[in-house]
Amino acid sequence: MSIQNNSGVTVADVMLGLEICPVASERVIVKEVLESMDEHRLGVVCITDDEGKLSGILTEGDMRRVLLRVQKPLAALMADDVGMHAMASPKTTQPDTLLADAVTMMGNLRVWDLPVVDAENKLVGLLHLHQAIMGFMSR
Repeated sequence: MSIQNNSGVTVADVMLGLEICPVASERVIVKEVLESMDEHRLGVVCITDDEGKLSGILTEGDMRRVLLRVQKPLAALMADDVGMHAMASPKTTQPDTLLADAVTMMGNLRVWDLPVVDAENKLVGLLHLHQAIMGFMSR
């Protein structure tokens, strides 16, 4: 899948900033992360370390797979640190990446969200497919 981009729109032009992007520490419990997903209505939470560097993500699909795989009481699972269940080393993009290239990557990976990181892997935002589409439509 390839998308044409003649406008030079970058990921930074359309990404969700940290002020509205669901983010949690590795040590936050699963229950709180699920509440954050619900509050932000995105179905994904970016997981960071103490320095703000991306250490993983957890999606609603990941959580569904955890529920099917982990054989322990639901209350115990909800009390786990999210870092135990988050996908480590997720695919990312950078703010200066052309939006068309990032959307092509999303299509190839079959994902709706890409964390946006700087050169030091510090989380700076989230590219959500809805914002990406709106970015194409408004240009």
